Amino acid sequence: MLTAIVGTNWGDEGKGRMVDLLSADYDIVVRYQGGNNAGHTVINDKGKFVLNLLPSGILREKTANILGPGIVIDLEHLNNEVRHIREGGIDVHPGHLLISDRATICMPYHKLLDILEEDRLGDKKFGSTRRGISPVYADKYMKKTLRMGDLKHWDSLRDRLSDLLEWKNLFVEKGYGHEAIALDAMMDWLETYGKPLVPYICDATAYLEKAIQDGRSVMFEAQLGALRDIDFGIYPYTSASTTLAAYAPIGAGVPFARLDESIGIMKAYSSCVGEGPFTCELFGDEAHALREAGGEYGAATGRPRRVGGFDVVASRYGAKMQGSTCIALTKLDVLSYMEKIPVCVAYEINGRQTTDFPASIDELNAAKPVYEYLPGFRCDIGGCRAKEDLPREALQYIRYIEQAVRCPIRYVSVGAEREAIIKMD
Repeated sequence: MLTAIVGTNWGDEGKGRMVDLLSADYDIVVRYQGGNNAGHTVINDKGKFVLNLLPSGILREKTANILGPGIVIDLEHLNNEVRHIREGGIDVHPGHLLISDRATICMPYHKLLDILEEDRLGDKKFGSTRRGISPVYADKYMKKTLRMGDLKHWDSLRDRLSDLLEWKNLFVEKGYGHEAIALDAMMDWLETYGKPLVPYICDATAYLEKAIQDGRSVMFEAQLGALRDIDFGIYPYTSASTTLAAYAPIGAGVPFARLDESIGIMKAYSSCVGEGPFTCELFGDEAHALREAGGEYGAATGRPRRVGGFDVVASRYGAKMQGSTCIALTKLDVLSYMEKIPVCVAYEINGRQTTDFPASIDELNAAKPVYEYLPGFRCDIGGCRAKEDLPREALQYIRYIEQAVRCPIRYVSVGAEREAIIKMD
Protein backbone atom coordinates (compact mmCIF):
# COMPACT_ATOMS: atom_id res chain seq x y z
CA MET A 1 0.00 0.00 0.00
CA LEU A 2 1.35 3.41 -1.02
CA THR A 3 -0.54 6.23 0.72
CA ALA A 4 -0.11 9.99 0.75
CA ILE A 5 -1.18 11.99 3.82
CA VAL A 6 -1.80 15.54 2.63
CA GLY A 7 -3.35 18.82 3.71
CA THR A 8 -6.40 20.12 1.88
CA ASN A 9 -6.26 23.73 3.08
CA TRP A 10 -3.65 26.30 4.16
CA GLY A 11 -1.61 23.83 6.20
CA ASP A 12 -1.88 23.22 9.97
CA GLU A 13 -4.71 20.73 9.43
CA GLY A 14 -3.34 18.15 11.87
CA LYS A 15 -1.38 15.92 9.50
CA GLY A 16 1.21 15.02 12.12
CA ARG A 17 -1.25 13.47 14.54
CA MET A 18 -2.83 11.48 11.70
CA VAL A 19 0.53 10.23 10.42
CA ASP A 20 1.46 9.26 13.98
CA LEU A 21 -1.80 7.33 14.28
CA LEU A 22 -1.79 5.65 10.88
CA SER A 23 1.94 4.92 10.72
CA ALA A 24 1.32 1.85 12.88
CA ASP A 25 0.07 0.19 9.68
CA TYR A 26 3.04 1.22 7.52
CA ASP A 27 6.64 0.07 7.29
CA ILE A 28 8.09 3.34 5.96
CA VAL A 29 7.18 7.03 6.27
CA VAL A 30 8.68 9.52 3.80
CA ARG A 31 8.74 13.32 3.90
CA TYR A 32 8.75 14.39 0.26
CA GLN A 33 8.69 18.21 0.12
CA GLY A 34 9.27 21.39 2.11
CA GLY A 35 11.69 22.12 4.91
CA ASN A 36 11.53 23.20 8.54
CA ASN A 37 9.14 26.05 7.79
CA ALA A 38 6.14 24.22 9.24
CA GLY A 39 5.64 21.83 12.09
CA HIS A 40 3.64 18.78 13.08
CA THR A 41 2.68 18.50 16.74
CA VAL A 42 2.25 14.93 17.92
CA ILE A 43 1.08 13.80 21.35
CA ASN A 44 1.43 10.14 22.26
CA ASP A 45 2.33 7.90 25.18
CA LYS A 46 5.90 9.22 25.17
CA GLY A 47 4.93 12.88 25.42
CA LYS A 48 4.49 15.90 23.17
CA PHE A 49 6.76 16.33 20.14
CA VAL A 50 7.03 19.12 17.59
CA LEU A 51 8.50 17.82 14.33
CA ASN A 52 9.61 20.20 11.58
CA LEU A 53 11.83 18.03 9.37
CA LEU A 54 11.62 14.52 10.78
CA PRO A 55 8.80 12.32 9.46
CA SER A 56 6.12 11.72 12.09
CA GLY A 57 6.81 7.99 11.88
CA ILE A 58 10.09 8.64 13.72
CA LEU A 59 8.14 8.20 16.95
CA ARG A 60 7.59 4.50 16.15
CA GLU A 61 10.65 2.33 16.75
CA LYS A 62 9.96 -0.19 13.99
CA THR A 63 9.14 2.33 11.27
CA ALA A 64 11.80 3.43 8.79
CA ASN A 65 11.75 7.17 8.09
CA ILE A 66 13.12 8.88 5.00
CA LEU A 67 13.84 12.48 4.06
CA GLY A 68 13.40 12.38 0.29
CA PRO A 69 15.10 14.32 -2.51
CA GLY A 70 12.24 16.84 -2.60
CA ILE A 71 13.17 18.06 0.90
CA VAL A 72 15.38 21.05 1.77
CA ILE A 73 17.35 20.38 4.95
CA ASP A 74 18.69 22.89 7.45
CA LEU A 75 21.45 20.73 8.95
CA GLU A 76 21.62 22.66 12.21
CA HIS A 77 17.87 22.42 12.71
CA LEU A 78 17.83 18.69 11.93
CA ASN A 79 20.62 18.02 14.45
CA ASN A 80 18.71 19.93 17.11
CA GLU A 81 15.46 18.17 16.28
CA VAL A 82 17.10 14.75 16.58
CA ARG A 83 18.61 15.77 19.91
CA HIS A 84 15.27 16.94 21.26
CA ILE A 85 13.40 13.74 20.45
CA ARG A 86 16.27 11.65 21.82
CA GLU A 87 15.85 13.59 25.05
CA GLY A 88 12.20 12.52 24.88
CA GLY A 89 13.22 8.86 24.85
CA ILE A 90 13.14 8.20 21.10
CA ASP A 91 16.16 6.38 19.69
CA VAL A 92 17.23 7.77 16.30
CA HIS A 93 19.80 5.76 14.37
CA PRO A 94 20.72 4.89 10.77
CA GLY A 95 18.07 2.52 9.49
CA HIS A 96 15.43 4.25 11.60
CA LEU A 97 16.23 7.49 9.77
CA LEU A 98 17.50 7.66 6.19
CA ILE A 99 18.35 10.82 4.24
CA SER A 100 18.39 10.93 0.46
CA ASP A 101 21.72 11.88 -1.03
CA ARG A 102 19.74 14.03 -3.48
CA ALA A 103 18.06 16.19 -0.80
CA THR A 104 19.09 19.85 -0.89
CA ILE A 105 20.97 21.59 1.93
CA CYS A 106 19.48 24.83 3.24
CA MET A 107 22.49 26.98 4.15
CA PRO A 108 22.63 29.83 6.69
CA TYR A 109 22.85 32.33 3.84
CA HIS A 110 19.47 31.15 2.56
CA LYS A 111 17.96 32.15 5.88
CA LEU A 112 19.82 35.46 5.73
CA LEU A 113 18.43 36.21 2.26
CA ASP A 114 14.92 35.29 3.40
CA ILE A 115 15.16 37.78 6.26
CA LEU A 116 16.70 40.53 4.14
CA GLU A 117 13.99 40.23 1.49
CA GLU A 118 11.10 40.17 3.96
CA ASP A 119 12.55 43.25 5.66
CA ARG A 120 12.91 44.97 2.29
CA LEU A 121 9.28 44.26 1.43
CA GLY A 122 8.01 45.76 4.68
CA ASP A 123 4.22 45.96 4.65
CA LYS A 124 4.16 43.98 1.38
CA LYS A 125 5.93 40.96 2.89
CA PHE A 126 4.76 37.43 2.09
CA GLY A 127 4.71 36.29 5.71
CA SER A 128 7.70 33.99 5.32
CA THR A 129 8.86 31.95 8.29
CA ARG A 130 12.34 33.43 7.53
CA ARG A 131 13.89 29.99 7.46
CA GLY A 132 15.33 30.22 3.96
CA ILE A 133 12.86 28.00 2.16
CA SER A 134 12.08 30.16 -0.88
CA PRO A 135 15.74 31.18 -1.41
CA VAL A 136 17.00 27.60 -1.25
CA TYR A 137 14.33 26.29 -3.65
CA ALA A 138 15.13 29.18 -5.99
CA ASP A 139 18.80 28.18 -5.89
CA LYS A 140 17.88 24.55 -6.45
CA TYR A 141 16.20 25.41 -9.72
CA MET A 142 19.13 27.67 -10.60
CA LYS A 143 21.27 24.53 -10.07
CA LYS A 144 23.33 26.35 -7.45
CA THR A 145 22.96 24.35 -4.25
CA LEU A 146 24.73 21.68 -2.27
CA ARG A 147 23.04 18.32 -1.78
CA MET A 148 23.32 15.90 1.11
CA GLY A 149 25.45 13.53 -0.95
CA ASP A 150 28.09 16.26 -1.28
CA LEU A 151 28.86 15.83 2.42
CA LYS A 152 30.35 12.43 1.55
CA HIS A 153 32.86 14.10 -0.78
CA TRP A 154 34.56 16.50 1.60
CA ASP A 155 37.67 17.02 -0.53
CA SER A 156 35.72 18.71 -3.32
CA LEU A 157 33.13 20.43 -1.13
CA ARG A 158 35.15 23.57 -0.39
CA ASP A 159 35.74 24.34 -4.06
CA ARG A 160 32.07 23.85 -4.90
CA LEU A 161 30.96 26.08 -2.04
CA SER A 162 33.52 28.72 -2.97
CA ASP A 163 32.03 28.96 -6.45
CA LEU A 164 28.52 29.23 -5.02
CA LEU A 165 29.50 32.00 -2.62
CA GLU A 166 31.21 34.02 -5.34
CA TRP A 167 27.82 34.15 -7.07
CA LYS A 168 25.70 34.48 -3.91
CA ASN A 169 27.70 37.40 -2.53
CA LEU A 170 26.73 39.44 -5.58
CA PHE A 171 23.23 39.50 -4.09
CA VAL A 172 24.24 39.79 -0.46
CA GLU A 173 26.78 42.60 -0.84
CA LYS A 174 25.72 44.51 -3.93
CA GLY A 175 22.01 43.81 -3.75
CA TYR A 176 21.21 44.11 -0.06
CA GLY A 177 24.33 45.95 1.13
CA HIS A 178 25.11 43.25 3.70
CA GLU A 179 28.60 42.02 4.54
CA ALA A 180 29.84 39.12 2.44
CA ILE A 181 29.30 35.52 3.49
CA ALA A 182 32.59 34.01 4.60
CA LEU A 183 33.66 30.68 3.11
CA ASP A 184 35.42 29.53 6.30
CA ALA A 185 32.32 30.19 8.40
CA MET A 186 30.17 28.14 6.02
CA MET A 187 32.68 25.28 5.99
CA ASP A 188 32.76 25.29 9.79
CA TRP A 189 28.94 25.12 9.82
CA LEU A 190 28.95 22.18 7.39
CA GLU A 191 31.55 20.36 9.46
CA THR A 192 29.70 20.93 12.74
CA TYR A 193 26.24 20.00 11.55
CA GLY A 194 26.83 18.04 8.35
CA LYS A 195 29.37 15.42 9.35
CA PRO A 196 27.18 13.93 12.16
CA LEU A 197 24.50 13.23 9.54
CA VAL A 198 26.74 11.43 7.02
CA PRO A 199 25.93 7.94 8.41
CA TYR A 200 22.24 8.56 7.59
CA ILE A 201 22.81 9.53 3.94
CA CYS A 202 21.95 6.89 1.37
CA ASP A 203 20.44 6.19 -2.04
CA ALA A 204 16.84 6.51 -0.87
CA THR A 205 15.54 5.70 -4.36
CA ALA A 206 17.20 2.28 -4.36
CA TYR A 207 16.01 1.65 -0.80
CA LEU A 208 12.40 2.50 -1.61
CA GLU A 209 12.40 0.66 -4.92
CA LYS A 210 13.41 -2.56 -3.19
CA ALA A 211 10.95 -1.96 -0.35
CA ILE A 212 8.07 -1.52 -2.79
CA GLN A 213 9.13 -4.61 -4.75
CA ASP A 214 9.15 -6.54 -1.47
CA GLY A 215 5.58 -5.44 -0.76
CA ARG A 216 6.38 -3.12 2.13
CA SER A 217 3.84 -0.37 2.81
CA VAL A 218 4.89 3.27 2.40
CA MET A 219 3.29 6.45 3.70
CA PHE A 220 4.19 9.75 2.03
CA GLU A 221 3.92 12.67 4.45
CA ALA A 222 3.29 16.18 3.14
CA GLN A 223 3.93 19.55 4.71
CA LEU A 224 1.48 22.46 4.49
CA GLY A 225 -1.65 22.11 2.32
CA ALA A 226 -3.08 22.38 -1.17
CA LEU A 227 -3.67 26.13 -0.86
CA ARG A 228 0.06 26.66 -0.26
CA ASP A 229 1.11 24.75 -3.36
CA ILE A 230 3.43 26.76 -5.60
CA ASP A 231 1.26 26.15 -8.69
CA PHE A 232 -2.27 25.64 -7.41
CA GLY A 233 -2.28 27.62 -4.17
CA ILE A 234 -2.93 31.27 -3.32
CA TYR A 235 0.09 32.44 -5.33
CA PRO A 236 2.27 34.34 -4.49
CA TYR A 237 1.38 33.65 -0.83
CA THR A 238 2.41 30.03 -1.15
CA SER A 239 5.25 27.79 -0.17
CA ALA A 240 8.08 27.29 -2.66
CA SER A 241 7.41 23.60 -3.20
CA THR A 242 4.73 21.27 -4.52
CA THR A 243 2.48 20.21 -1.64
CA LEU A 244 0.20 17.91 -3.65
CA ALA A 245 -0.17 14.14 -3.40
CA ALA A 246 0.59 13.75 -7.11
CA TYR A 247 4.16 14.92 -6.37
CA ALA A 248 4.68 12.46 -3.51
CA PRO A 249 6.39 9.66 -5.48
CA ILE A 250 8.64 12.21 -7.21
CA GLY A 251 9.64 14.06 -4.05
CA ALA A 252 10.20 10.76 -2.27
CA GLY A 253 12.57 9.55 -4.99
CA VAL A 254 10.36 6.94 -6.68
CA PRO A 255 8.66 8.73 -9.63
CA PHE A 256 7.88 5.32 -11.14
CA ALA A 257 5.61 4.41 -8.17
CA ARG A 258 1.84 4.88 -8.12
CA LEU A 259 -0.23 5.91 -5.13
CA ASP A 260 -2.99 3.63 -3.93
CA GLU A 261 -4.61 6.24 -1.72
CA SER A 262 -4.56 9.94 -0.88
CA ILE A 263 -5.90 10.79 2.56
CA GLY A 264 -6.79 14.46 2.79
CA ILE A 265 -6.48 16.04 6.23
CA MET A 266 -9.11 18.69 6.89
CA LYS A 267 -9.73 20.68 10.06
CA ALA A 268 -13.32 21.03 11.33
CA TYR A 269 -12.85 24.79 11.03
CA SER A 270 -10.25 26.92 9.21
CA SER A 271 -6.87 28.24 10.28
CA CYS A 272 -4.04 29.99 8.49
CA VAL A 273 -0.52 31.15 9.37
CA GLY A 274 1.04 33.92 7.33
CA GLU A 275 -0.09 36.54 4.87
CA GLY A 276 -2.44 36.30 1.90
CA PRO A 277 -6.18 36.02 1.29
CA PHE A 278 -8.20 34.08 3.86
CA THR A 279 -11.80 34.66 2.91
CA CYS A 280 -13.51 32.92 5.83
CA GLU A 281 -11.47 34.75 8.49
CA LEU A 282 -13.17 35.67 11.76
CA PHE A 283 -12.15 38.69 13.83
CA GLY A 284 -12.44 40.10 17.32
CA ASP A 285 -13.89 38.10 20.19
CA GLU A 286 -15.22 35.41 17.86
CA ALA A 287 -11.74 34.77 16.45
CA HIS A 288 -10.09 34.94 19.88
CA ALA A 289 -12.44 32.33 21.32
CA LEU A 290 -11.81 29.90 18.46
CA ARG A 291 -8.05 30.48 18.49
CA GLU A 292 -7.82 29.79 22.22
CA ALA A 293 -10.13 26.77 22.07
CA GLY A 294 -8.03 25.23 19.30
CA GLY A 295 -4.61 26.31 20.56
CA GLU A 296 -4.04 27.90 17.17
CA TYR A 297 -0.42 28.96 17.29
CA GLY A 298 2.16 27.87 14.71
CA ALA A 299 4.17 24.75 15.65
CA ALA A 300 7.25 26.06 13.83
CA THR A 301 7.02 29.76 14.70
CA GLY A 302 4.60 30.18 17.60
CA ARG A 303 2.73 32.80 15.57
CA PRO A 304 -1.01 33.17 16.28
CA ARG A 305 -2.95 31.58 13.45
CA ARG A 306 -5.75 33.38 11.69
CA VAL A 307 -8.95 31.41 12.19
CA GLY A 308 -12.37 31.12 10.60
CA GLY A 309 -15.36 28.91 10.09
CA PHE A 310 -15.17 25.85 7.87
CA ASP A 311 -14.64 26.97 4.25
CA VAL A 312 -16.57 24.74 1.85
CA VAL A 313 -15.26 26.51 -1.26
CA ALA A 314 -11.58 26.18 -0.33
CA SER A 315 -11.93 22.70 1.16
CA ARG A 316 -13.73 21.19 -1.83
CA TYR A 317 -11.07 22.68 -4.12
CA GLY A 318 -8.27 21.40 -1.88
CA ALA A 319 -9.67 17.89 -1.70
CA LYS A 320 -9.93 17.83 -5.50
CA MET A 321 -6.36 19.11 -6.01
CA GLN A 322 -5.10 16.42 -3.63
CA GLY A 323 -7.06 13.69 -5.40
CA SER A 324 -8.35 12.72 -1.97
CA THR A 325 -9.86 9.26 -1.77
CA CYS A 326 -11.06 9.97 1.77
CA ILE A 327 -10.89 12.66 4.45
CA ALA A 328 -9.62 12.73 8.01
CA LEU A 329 -11.47 15.50 9.87
CA THR A 330 -9.46 16.88 12.79
CA LYS A 331 -10.22 18.98 15.88
CA LEU A 332 -13.96 18.45 15.89
CA ASP A 333 -13.84 18.63 19.70
CA VAL A 334 -12.69 22.28 19.51
CA LEU A 335 -16.16 23.32 18.33
CA SER A 336 -17.86 22.00 21.48
CA TYR A 337 -18.21 25.49 22.97
CA MET A 338 -20.22 26.91 20.04
CA GLU A 339 -23.98 27.36 20.12
CA LYS A 340 -23.97 27.65 16.34
CA ILE A 341 -21.15 26.69 13.99
CA PRO A 342 -20.22 29.06 11.14
CA VAL A 343 -19.70 27.53 7.69
CA CYS A 344 -18.58 29.55 4.66
CA VAL A 345 -20.64 28.11 1.78
CA ALA A 346 -19.80 30.59 -1.00
CA TYR A 347 -17.75 33.67 -1.88
CA GLU A 348 -19.18 36.99 -2.95
CA ILE A 349 -16.86 38.69 -5.44
CA ASN A 350 -17.80 42.11 -6.77
CA GLY A 351 -21.48 41.45 -6.16
CA ARG A 352 -21.48 37.95 -7.62
CA GLN A 353 -21.67 34.72 -5.62
CA THR A 354 -19.52 31.74 -6.56
CA THR A 355 -18.76 28.32 -5.15
CA ASP A 356 -15.63 27.96 -7.32
CA PHE A 357 -12.25 28.72 -5.77
CA PRO A 358 -10.63 31.58 -7.76
CA ALA A 359 -7.12 31.37 -9.21
CA SER A 360 -6.76 35.16 -9.32
CA ILE A 361 -5.22 36.79 -6.28
CA ASP A 362 -7.26 39.92 -7.03
CA GLU A 363 -10.51 37.95 -6.91
CA LEU A 364 -9.45 36.19 -3.70
CA ASN A 365 -8.58 39.53 -2.09
CA ALA A 366 -12.00 40.87 -3.09
CA ALA A 367 -13.92 37.80 -1.92
CA LYS A 368 -16.31 38.06 1.02
CA PRO A 369 -17.59 34.99 2.88
CA VAL A 370 -21.20 33.88 2.63
CA TYR A 371 -21.87 32.17 5.97
CA GLU A 372 -24.50 29.68 7.05
CA TYR A 373 -24.80 28.33 10.58
CA LEU A 374 -25.28 24.78 11.78
CA PRO A 375 -26.46 23.86 15.29
CA GLY A 376 -23.68 23.25 17.80
CA PHE A 377 -23.41 20.16 19.98
CA ARG A 378 -22.45 21.96 23.21
CA CYS A 379 -20.86 19.04 25.03
CA ASP A 380 -17.45 17.46 25.54
CA ILE A 381 -16.86 14.81 22.88
CA GLY A 382 -13.22 14.13 23.80
CA GLY A 383 -14.08 10.73 25.20
CA CYS A 384 -16.04 9.52 22.16
CA ARG A 385 -14.44 6.57 20.37
CA ALA A 386 -17.27 5.43 18.04
CA LYS A 387 -19.62 7.39 15.83
CA GLU A 388 -22.52 6.13 17.95
CA ASP A 389 -21.01 8.03 20.90
CA LEU A 390 -21.27 11.36 19.12
CA PRO A 391 -24.24 13.69 19.71
CA ARG A 392 -26.70 14.02 16.84
CA GLU A 393 -25.58 17.58 15.99
CA ALA A 394 -21.94 16.51 15.69
CA LEU A 395 -22.90 13.70 13.31
CA GLN A 396 -25.00 16.13 11.29
CA TYR A 397 -22.02 18.47 11.02
CA ILE A 398 -19.75 15.64 9.82
CA ARG A 399 -22.26 14.52 7.19
CA TYR A 400 -22.79 18.09 6.05
CA ILE A 401 -19.06 18.55 5.43
CA GLU A 402 -18.77 15.16 3.75
CA GLN A 403 -21.47 16.08 1.25
CA ALA A 404 -20.19 19.63 0.77
CA VAL A 405 -16.61 18.61 -0.11
CA ARG A 406 -17.78 15.56 -2.09
CA CYS A 407 -15.42 13.14 -0.40
CA PRO A 408 -16.10 10.50 2.27
CA ILE A 409 -14.89 11.19 5.82
CA ARG A 410 -13.16 8.09 7.18
CA TYR A 411 -11.60 9.45 10.37
CA VAL A 412 -12.65 12.09 12.91
CA SER A 413 -10.27 13.24 15.63
CA VAL A 414 -11.75 14.44 18.92
CA GLY A 415 -8.51 15.21 20.75
CA ALA A 416 -4.77 15.53 20.32
CA GLU A 417 -3.93 12.15 21.82
CA ARG A 418 -3.15 9.19 19.58
CA GLU A 419 -6.24 7.24 20.65
CA ALA A 420 -8.68 10.18 20.38
CA ILE A 421 -9.98 9.08 17.00
CA ILE A 422 -13.25 7.82 15.57
CA LYS A 423 -13.40 5.60 12.50
CA MET A 424 -16.54 6.40 10.57
CA ASP A 425 -16.62 3.27 8.36
